Amino acid sequence: MPSQLTRRRTPPLPTAPPSSPAPPPGSPGDIVARALRHTAPALLGYLAVRLLGLLVLAHWTHLRGHGVWPVLATSWDSNWYLGIADHGYTHEYRDRLTDPPRSLAFFPLYPALVKAVAAVTPGSRASVGLVLAVLCSFAAAWGVFAVGDRLRGRRTGTLLAVLWGATPVALVQWMGYTESLFTALAAWALYAVLTGRWAWAAGLAIGAGLTRPTGIAVAAAVSVAGLLAARRQGRAPVLAALAAPLGWLAYVGWVGLRVGRWDGYFAVQRVWGNVWDGGTVTRTRLLQHLVRSPDPQLFLVVVSVVLVLSAGLYLLCLTDRQPLPLLVFTGVLLLVVLGSGGVYFPRARFLLPAFPLLLPLATSLARTRIPTAAVVLCGTALSSAWLGAYMLLVWQGPP
Repeated sequence: MPSQLTRRRTPPLPTAPPSSPAPPPGSPGDIVARALRHTAPALLGYLAVRLLGLLVLAHWTHLRGHGVWPVLATSWDSNWYLGIADHGYTHEYRDRLTDPPRSLAFFPLYPALVKAVAAVTPGSRASVGLVLAVLCSFAAAWGVFAVGDRLRGRRTGTLLAVLWGATPVALVQWMGYTESLFTALAAWALYAVLTGRWAWAAGLAIGAGLTRPTGIAVAAAVSVAGLLAARRQGRAPVLAALAAPLGWLAYVGWVGLRVGRWDGYFAVQRVWGNVWDGGTVTRTRLLQHLVRSPDPQLFLVVVSVVLVLSAGLYLLCLTDRQPLPLLVFTGVLLLVVLGSGGVYFPRARFLLPAFPLLLPLATSLARTRIPTAAVVLCGTALSSAWLGAYMLLVWQGPP
């Protein structure tokens, strides 16, 4: 029998004194910290672009003897949202059947958030509304980055977020409007679809449907993607597809009950002059502002150029073979905005949430040299800053 070899045991090393344990790699705090570090370039770039726009606006308002806060917090549609937060949906007219209240055209989630947050924080509701819009803009920029990062990488995602913050009417993102909240909900809903988080996708789509009329575009994207994924992923995407339109349908149905007619919401839109005509008015206005007018107004020319470029960028998105949820979202959004026969001047703002249209540009910039990309970004940021101030201080209508 072989002899047993005795092994020399090494004495154990002295242990360090107890200290605060580091968070495990998978803890929520560690996950959030890593996500913030990963997203930091996009958020910092977005902040820089929007601060430039704010500084230009502040200088312009100073020269005109105005204040920045009233311009951003209590202008045009902001007053409608603040009125709803203060008084609810009041009847401004006597006959609800022939002349329904105009406030019902504004969806309820943003004013409800303003009212809820103002109830537990100091300051006026106008200040709360403005702070909420700014915070939502960062959530939106993060969501825009997340979509671009997942599809094309970190650099493309960063450029996509910065480009979204440098669009011609991007100043609206820091106003008491719903565009920032809606874009945040839309971007994260699309990200949830891309990552198979169907419960999140449905919930965010419901929120988007309670925020703006174009929430139907988010619902369409989630519903189409969910139905197509049903064979591979079972019941969850089907439930998400069925739930996604509920927010939009709930508010439109409630307005119908409030007004006393099945098409009540669309009757309210007709009071504002908004009808869907398949693009007849859009085509006429484009020809008028870009071709026929001997003295076109600058802001309307900018709106017209944005509409034309948006249609062209959508064709690029099709050839770029973007994921179907993004194509459905931007396609339905374009269909609603370009097919409307109503007011023309806010249509560039209506297309502000259509960030996937910028993905081909961000992808191309990501492949160029850094000096070239820097020149392009600086040029877009400066033009956005100037146009934002012009939109609020020179243009005589709403943005």
